Amino acid sequence: MTALVLAAGALLGASPAAQAVPSFARQTGQECAACHVGAYGPQLTPYGIKFKISGYADSDGKSGKVPISGMLVGAYTRTDKAQDEPPADHTHRNNNVTLDEASLFLAGRLADNLGAFVQLTYDGVEQATALDHADVRYARTFDIAGKDTVFGVSVNNNPGVQDPFNTMTVWGFPYTGPAVGFGGGDAATLINGGLEHRVLGASAYAFWDNHLYAELGTYRALSPAVQSRTGQGRADDMGKLGGNTAYWRLAWMEDLRKQVFQAGVFGFKTNVQPDRQGGPSNKYDDLGVDASYQFLGTRKHIGTLYTSYIRERQSNDAAFSAEEAARRRGTLNEFKINASYYYDQTWGLSLGRFLTTGKRDSMLYGDGYANGSPNTSGYVLQADWTPWGKEGSWGAPWANLRLGLQYTLFDKFNGASHNYDGTGRDAKDNNTLFLFAWTSF
Repeated sequence: MTALVLAAGALLGASPAAQAVPSFARQTGQECAACHVGAYGPQLTPYGIKFKISGYADSDGKSGKVPISGMLVGAYTRTDKAQDEPPADHTHRNNNVTLDEASLFLAGRLADNLGAFVQLTYDGVEQATALDHADVRYARTFDIAGKDTVFGVSVNNNPGVQDPFNTMTVWGFPYTGPAVGFGGGDAATLINGGLEHRVLGASAYAFWDNHLYAELGTYRALSPAVQSRTGQGRADDMGKLGGNTAYWRLAWMEDLRKQVFQAGVFGFKTNVQPDRQGGPSNKYDDLGVDASYQFLGTRKHIGTLYTSYIRERQSNDAAFSAEEAARRRGTLNEFKINASYYYDQTWGLSLGRFLTTGKRDSMLYGDGYANGSPNTSGYVLQADWTPWGKEGSWGAPWANLRLGLQYTLFDKFNGASHNYDGTGRDAKDNNTLFLFAWTSF
């Protein structure tokens, strides 16, 4: 079960993410470039960060705004060496043309101080529909010691989906990725997608003087029946979360108008009972640090830098008892750093480095791993073109589009550079070319 959670986290972490919907632009009367770096999401500018913290409820005061949007992502994916088996039904071992997702959003102001970002997605690869990211918020602003302070509550279905910065894994680079290729290794920390859409949580947060952000919350696992009704399916149920589950976040932002700095810490702690019947649990304690920098300049030239490091301590008592782990204790570490440059909010270049390391475990990291090691590392390069999303653009504020070319290179995969799976497959064989068209309306 622990291996299943790790693999699910890696796969979910590589799936496309979205937080760029024109209903927000229609509501505020601003172009997409006001909230998003490069005129497309999910990279948030300071204006976009404050809009999210304020509960998605800010508007231009005009009535008749409908908080509904849609999105389509289509792609061509090629790996350097064909995969041993097709990655999904209705796909090929290589050179796949896919509709990765078609989404409908309830996104925007619902009432005074109340807003939502709720996504329903048809997965064109798996040919299934499910509830995707969901974040419903209530926020109000008060005067504390002469400083504006936003207090809010978020109800959501994925730890980190409510975070306003682009350093955590939910909204981190790459902002879309191959559904039938390789975006990372098979091992991932729990906060990196391991609980995505299978939990429900609530957190309270505060944002003081446009500088200090603090949040504290907790989560509970959805029952298998509810997971089935929301389209997640019962087969990958991770089990029951313990009552001591906690999510927390602390960050400082310095907005100098032409430059923006952010640094913070975050954590997630829980124990997962796979059998839901009172048996042994696997315990996870994730601790992360993060930082970011944006150079906004005159908005003709924009540069960004994001980085994060997560260390996870594992107590695999349930997996050890079920002979799914050779050790009771383990660690997993994830490091990411990426930089982007955008010219005229239209042409973009990005480069990212990712590195996953961890303690060896011959059973937890068994089939498909070399020497019981989860270690994976590589680079992501991306070039993209966003023709719309600026003031006066065609279709504004009703449509946006991003066309991109992304290439992921691996120097290590699942523990080795060569023959990592024992069948002769090398890390570089998983290098993935991903051409995508990503549009929202």
